[in-house]
Amino acid sequence: MKAAILTVGTEILFGEITNTNSVFLSRRLNDMGIDVLYHHTVGDNPRRLAEMIGIAFQESDIVITTGGLGPTQDDMTKEIACQVMGDHLVMHDDILDFIRNRLLAYKAEMSENNVKQALLPSRCRVFFNDAGTAPGFALDGPAGGGSTEKRWIACLPGPPKEMTRMFEKSVVPWLEELTDGCLVYKEIRTFGIGESDLETALLPIIDGQTDPTIATYAKNGECSVRVASKRKSREEAERAVDEMVDQVKKYVGKFIYSTDGEEYPLVVGNKLMSRGLTIAAAESCTGGMFGAALTDIPGISAVFDRSLVTYSNQAKIDELGVRPETLEKYGAVSEQTALEMAEGVRKKAGTDIGISVTGIAGPDGGTEEKHVGLVYIGLSFGNQCICRKIDRRIKERQRNRRHAVLSMFDMIFRNVQ
Repeated sequence: MKAAILTVGTEILFGEITNTNSVFLSRRLNDMGIDVLYHHTVGDNPRRLAEMIGIAFQESDIVITTGGLGPTQDDMTKEIACQVMGDHLVMHDDILDFIRNRLLAYKAEMSENNVKQALLPSRCRVFFNDAGTAPGFALDGPAGGGSTEKRWIACLPGPPKEMTRMFEKSVVPWLEELTDGCLVYKEIRTFGIGESDLETALLPIIDGQTDPTIATYAKNGECSVRVASKRKSREEAERAVDEMVDQVKKYVGKFIYSTDGEEYPLVVGNKLMSRGLTIAAAESCTGGMFGAALTDIPGISAVFDRSLVTYSNQAKIDELGVRPETLEKYGAVSEQTALEMAEGVRKKAGTDIGISVTGIAGPDGGTEEKHVGLVYIGLSFGNQCICRKIDRRIKERQRNRRHAVLSMFDMIFRNVQ
């Protein structure tokens, strides 16, 4: 099946809010094996909305809209959906009771605008709103142009929290009824190999693929491999995906850190928590990004002690015990300084692991000897203190910093056994 996503709201066209709904819906629809052909955005204009739905149906089986279901006069999505699909609005008493009870829980009074929200297409499938008052719905109708083929429209609220909860709870089961078979996929996360090299390494199993399918993606300094299979039953699809994942491991296993789509901080954090290994960090060029990534993980306080941002040379001396002569002889961005930083923070915190990073993030500050993108990562664990040099020669500051943080997690993942 093919789908188009239509976001409704003049505020989106004005750039007043970021359209995160399309990103979420695209990802989830593709997860379900539904191809997303188009993203459209239209303001609160009935004529343009009707025209855009008609345009979307020219190539799509399903149109999913977000926005325009509220209680105000400019919320016209359901009226236009009825117009296009050949239906009319009727009062749904169960929805009216639901809205009334929800407003009572909020200690708010029922108004005529709220009553309007219980007017929905006569033959629609209603989606209750667990996070707000505006219900969503799905409606089918003829394709138009004399065709007897059926098309579907699903109208969801605009606020992302309401939309995502409604999609997961109500829209996913509805879509599963419409689609044949069962789609299962796994996302394999890799680090240390570029997308082109990754695809080249996997060509023996990519060439001639039918089912399962394999696709590579690059994002934020790392690459993923998506393995998907659509079969008659979930068991068949899962078996096919698992067999292909084993094949992928044979070709690029040394770069894989997760076969369940987990991000690197979570993989490493869970590893540390499961083993009860404590960690402290000393950060220079990343400015606390490593510590922030760890503290996003629930329960990480059991093993994460601290992350010291020692940006200046004096901070490295005062907080970590880096020797002034080391800085004088080798510089702040050096293997020697990174090693002393890792040992210093481990000693100060009394943890099992000390990790450090120092580098030149850019876009300025590099020299002929030490250019922008040069990073050293130190790791102190057990009886070893080792360093990794990263030489990227990229002048984009944020890309260098993100890559340095990922490299810190990779350093732990590969060397803490």
